[in-house]
Amino acid sequence: MKRAGLLLLVAVAPVATMAVYLMGADSDSAGAADQKAPGAGRPYDEDKSAAEKRADDKLIASLPPGLAAPAKKDLAQKLVASAENSTLNWRGQYGYIEDIGDGNGYTAGIIGFCTGTHDLLTLVERYTKDHPDNGLARYLPALRRVDGSDSHEGLDPGFTEAWKAEATEPAFRKAQDRTRDRVYFDPAVRLAKLDGLGTLGQFIYYDAMVLHGPGTGPRGFYGLREAALKEANTPSQGGKEKAYLDIFLDIRTKAMKEKKAHHDTTRVETAQRQFLYDGNLDLRTPLTWKVYGETFKVP
Repeated sequence: MKRAGLLLLVAVAPVATMAVYLMGADSDSAGAADQKAPGAGRPYDEDKSAAEKRADDKLIASLPPGLAAPAKKDLAQKLVASAENSTLNWRGQYGYIEDIGDGNGYTAGIIGFCTGTHDLLTLVERYTKDHPDNGLARYLPALRRVDGSDSHEGLDPGFTEAWKAEATEPAFRKAQDRTRDRVYFDPAVRLAKLDGLGTLGQFIYYDAMVLHGPGTGPRGFYGLREAALKEANTPSQGGKEKAYLDIFLDIRTKAMKEKKAHHDTTRVETAQRQFLYDGNLDLRTPLTWKVYGETFKVP
């Protein structure tokens, strides 16, 4: 049975599975290796006919840009950076790299690409195809070997410094932007619009895609959405937007608490859910929120 259309103040819900946008599978982008086994997924709209996909494209083209508007997209990056890097300066994170001890090897760049979760490997492979003499190309054999694990074999020493050096190159920064959009931002915003969600809902999907990854498993983004669909209708199905998003956040926080690395759910509870309870479905500024006890403001 789906929950009634009212906002709940307690985060509880089961988790299920759905399909995936990228052939990369279950993940936390800066999260658990067991959530992103390369090649285990398929596009979420794989079963749609060409005519249905064209109809989706036509519908999205008729809608307001929402989170895809330049100012809102920049705001989205600031919100994510506040949770991922404790800063609003998301453009300062291209050269970021460290092993945060979450089982995914090195986490790097503007969206937390990981050596253990396939997206960093895909990024470097695509970048090397266009720029074969880049400083990361020599690490590709090692990146392929450690993909799916937390190993640094073949990467130490040198990979972290090579990443930082390459991040000073405008072309590599653009490559990070493109991978972020192709893997995380674009599919999240597209699906949110098809679900009838406004700008806040689009961001909620995007942030979930970033943290949990485009996966079909219990803690992957598509799995979380599938679980929410079992309990509430989306606006495009005739449901209430606030009620659906509240349930989605309930399910998401439950999944986060199951992983030690993401046990702190303030990026949801004192940011996204607060925006939701304030009725700010358009993600209007000014905004004030807290993550890990730190206050952030955007005028």
